[in-house]
Amino acid sequence: MAAQEPEDGPRRLAPPVLPPQIIEQMDAIQSMSRISALLESQMLMTAFQPIYGLAGRNVVGVEALSRFVSDDGAAAELWFAEAAAVGLGANLEFSALGSAAAAARDLPEHLYVSLNISPSSCIDPRLPELFAHIDLPIHRVVLELTDSISDEEYLQFIAAINPLREKGLRIAVDDAHSGAGDLSRMIHLRPDFIKVGRNVISRVDSDGLQRALAACLVDFSDQIGSTLVAEGVETVGELKVLSQLGISAGQGYLLGRPSVRPQDWATWNKQLDVDVLERQLRERETASGSAPPKKSR
Repeated sequence: MAAQEPEDGPRRLAPPVLPPQIIEQMDAIQSMSRISALLESQMLMTAFQPIYGLAGRNVVGVEALSRFVSDDGAAAELWFAEAAAVGLGANLEFSALGSAAAAARDLPEHLYVSLNISPSSCIDPRLPELFAHIDLPIHRVVLELTDSISDEEYLQFIAAINPLREKGLRIAVDDAHSGAGDLSRMIHLRPDFIKVGRNVISRVDSDGLQRALAACLVDFSDQIGSTLVAEGVETVGELKVLSQLGISAGQGYLLGRPSVRPQDWATWNKQLDVDVLERQLRERETASGSAPPKKSR
């Protein structure tokens, strides 16, 4: 006679509980495998977004934004964060820079190209080698720092970047990292571009305090010899006030979306007509019944 199973059914062994450090190591190995496969397959594309000079209403440069094949671009920052966490951040950034430099061959030659990079990757000795192997002339390159420079890395950063600046390289910093200490350091660094975002320009046409803040930054950038660029320009009202305040350049969905299409890039040699832009915007809003979408990087 066969033995009967207990009433509550056959017993199953519980899976072993792995120590947290083992789980972290397994996750890191998986991340390294994903990033390495991405680098080997060269699954990177570049979208360019136009940057307009607000005085002449002409495109003066572009920002290069990484896009991953089969991805809408929203997860790009997650890929870079994952790569940095497993020590492959510079590898992925250099791959993105190389991709952008190759794509820039189809841009009008008078435009500068702003490439996003972390301060730690600027210290990497492979950076000068990159400029020796790409077709994009160094005087057209702007390195846009994606983070503030740590105290520990600052002297190394200056030592690494100054020889490249002497050859024509330019740098840009973001006002998102402009605490009191960073503002003081900015006077010493003297970046070629300071980029301000929605925290500064939002409602600049209707809020007196926002307008005063923007005016202070215009004066500050003038004093240190930097070009002030407004990011995330969304309304014609903002555009007009930013121009009146003397902000040098602007980018945002109002002025042009990021595009991976060379046929779009070829149109960036026409002067911007604000009246036509305002009329087109009203027509689109009337047709869709909604406001224009906000920029997503």
